Amino acid sequence: MGGMTGLDPTIDTASNYRRFARQEAAGRSPAYEELGLAVAEDGVVLAFLEKLPAGKRQPNLLFAASRYLLGDVPTPGSVRHLVVHRARELAGVMATRLTQTNEPARCATLLPALCLLPQPLALLEVGASAGLTLLADYYSYDFGGHRIAGKDDGAPVLSCSVSGPAPVPSEVPDVVWRAGIDVNPLDVNREEDLEWLACLVWPGEEGRAQRLAAAAAVARRHPPPIHRGDLADDLAAVAADAPPRATLVVFHSAVLPYVDQRKRRQFFEVVKHLGAEWLSNEAPGILPTGPADPAGGHFLLIHNGESILAETDGHGAWIRWRP
Repeated sequence: MGGMTGLDPTIDTASNYRRFARQEAAGRSPAYEELGLAVAEDGVVLAFLEKLPAGKRQPNLLFAASRYLLGDVPTPGSVRHLVVHRARELAGVMATRLTQTNEPARCATLLPALCLLPQPLALLEVGASAGLTLLADYYSYDFGGHRIAGKDDGAPVLSCSVSGPAPVPSEVPDVVWRAGIDVNPLDVNREEDLEWLACLVWPGEEGRAQRLAAAAAVARRHPPPIHRGDLADDLAAVAADAPPRATLVVFHSAVLPYVDQRKRRQFFEVVKHLGAEWLSNEAPGILPTGPADPAGGHFLLIHNGESILAETDGHGAWIRWRP
């Protein structure tokens, strides 16, 4: 769903933008590193953000909404101009849209874990956005020269560098059922939804826009059902449709930072009650397991809320499997 780590509620807005610039955008998107640091020092933009609900102040949301209105990569000057001259319009986009980054390359960091589970699989993703990460078996992969063919010849090849003893599979998992849940599902057949997804791609990250377009084409050919609903309240009802002969896998990437602590705890309880295999791909500190320090901008791939399998790149570029 989301970008990287969302907002840290324990620090102020300016500090959140500095943290985003230095820990997440640095070395990945120079334009957004510069923009994050500029916003942190711009009293006019910060005053605009402080008028928004706390959950709507994330850098990813401001930058994507600005890009959506500008039709171009935002700069410190153009964001300030929007805040001064088009504040109501900008606030409107930020109020109605969510940070729903749907990076298909995250499938590459999930694939080794999916292939370790008893086959066939029933995949259920919470925070599924447009469902692009529900299509792991359709994409092809390149793990440092080790190629794996997916089920759709026209699908993009997802490249991922591997370190550590990762159980890189020889074939894609056997998926017999799939579904997603999202509070605001995006539709790959709606031009404005695709445009919003494109605005969530960070400038400077080569290939992500083309990969998004190619993955959206796969989703149009093999549309995964996405249910409008809540990740805790509606999980059991959607899971009930999964075939009993398949291993039910509940998974998510960059979703829980946008969910309050009470709802997170409710979700954890529902997942455990289901008896499903649970794969969490989130920033450190989001689950009680593992280190709480999110420095470095990476995710932790955690199995069943307890076992840390790997450190992963938030956008799927690499995976460091733990012994």
